[in-house]
Amino acid sequence: MNMPLDSARHGFLQWQTRRHFLKDCSLGLAGMWLGSQATNASADSSSGQHPPHFPAKAKRVIFLHMAGGPSQLELFDYKPDLQQLDGQDTPTSFLEGKRFAFIQGVPKMLGPQFPFAQHGESGAWVSDRLPHFQSVVDKVCFVKSMHTTQFNHAPAQLLLHTGNQNLGAASFGAWTMYGLGSENQNLPGFVVLVSGGKTPSAGKSVWGSGFLPSVHQGVQCRSQGDPVLYLSNPDGVSREQRRRALDALAKLNRETFQQTGDAEVLTRISQYEMAFRMQTSATEAFDLTQETADVHAMYGTEPGKESFANNCLLARRLAERDVRFIQLFHWGWDSHGAGANEAINKGFHDRCREVDQPMTALLKDLDQRGLLDDTLVVWGGEFGRTPMRENRGGREMKLIGRDHNPGAFTMWFAGGGIKPGVSIGHTDDIGYEAVENKVSPHDLHATLQHLLGIDHHKLTYMSQGLPQRLSNVTQPSRVVTDMFA
Repeated sequence: MNMPLDSARHGFLQWQTRRHFLKDCSLGLAGMWLGSQATNASADSSSGQHPPHFPAKAKRVIFLHMAGGPSQLELFDYKPDLQQLDGQDTPTSFLEGKRFAFIQGVPKMLGPQFPFAQHGESGAWVSDRLPHFQSVVDKVCFVKSMHTTQFNHAPAQLLLHTGNQNLGAASFGAWTMYGLGSENQNLPGFVVLVSGGKTPSAGKSVWGSGFLPSVHQGVQCRSQGDPVLYLSNPDGVSREQRRRALDALAKLNRETFQQTGDAEVLTRISQYEMAFRMQTSATEAFDLTQETADVHAMYGTEPGKESFANNCLLARRLAERDVRFIQLFHWGWDSHGAGANEAINKGFHDRCREVDQPMTALLKDLDQRGLLDDTLVVWGGEFGRTPMRENRGGREMKLIGRDHNPGAFTMWFAGGGIKPGVSIGHTDDIGYEAVENKVSPHDLHATLQHLLGIDHHKLTYMSQGLPQRLSNVTQPSRVVTDMFA
């Protein structure tokens, strides 16, 4: 046997095998994949900042999502004509061609359940359920002509936050991180805080990265205990020992990346390093005991408990530390009337009381600290509620509720280049359909990205053969310039 010749032949054949090609060849699948991602490479890292397409009005976003769909007819969209119809059978023309989550047969019309009054120099209509918020209406822009195509919670939440009612798309926060990067390398650039006892119906997908690299997804933090579970070192493990372990792990992961070309391995390294840095920075940022008694009184916070008030104060603290995207979800706004907790004449009172003082304090606090000018604050649910009373099986229920209404809902915005003290768009006389200056979730995304200095047509990512974007590639979208200061 000619050993040198056989060895050479074996080596030659090895280079021809598909397995060897995919595993070790520098021009193999990993190389081709990296080449195909060249158009995405400039923004694939969460570290550092990326320049906007044009000068930005807002540097960061605080998005307050009221999961379940708060009733615009009990908060901001005053409809005196609806009061005149209260208790009457709903006209057939209001029901034809409509899809409802629960309403059947012929429901009764339902007038506003709380008194409204005008407030501030802008004369904004706000119900008595939000007495604190009445004092800041001149700081906000109401968009009363929001509408959506989805009438169930999970698809509507996905559409609002990812631009697509189906799973797999990237969230607004993830797109922001992909496009602009992080300003604070010791904290996640995209932080998620949840209150109300439950996560949104669409789950963690509403702050996920979808087809974008997973390094851009939101990091859910807690308002009590460690901000992130297992962030602290175990007993008996020093910070130096953790550093040595991470260095060894990073070396193994880099070797794995060299072999596979899998970009998620790099994400893993990045997230381990972020967790290490967060051990000091996050503990300090989430320590509400550092705030004064006056600040706690202003927000209505109770350190150590999970609450929307605590999360609003944390949002301000994170904004001070240049966290790019701060997402708050508060569950419990699904006011069907099937039970006390979700009835407009019961649980709705509690939801309003839970958010009124802290969201008002957040606006005032950001303003007095000079942060509101470049912080974009967004408030709203995934859809609105019907102007008729919900029934079940065609029978009126004991408690008062309204069904889902994709045709009209209200959101409000403040800071970050938003024109204060105005209302954009109108609904019909009973608040059933948006009829003037209608704004879709895709319009919303295009508008908010514009305020962040992002051209929504240009920030794209190749997936499934298309240059995907937040404002959707198949649906029309526009920048609502009426909202701009």
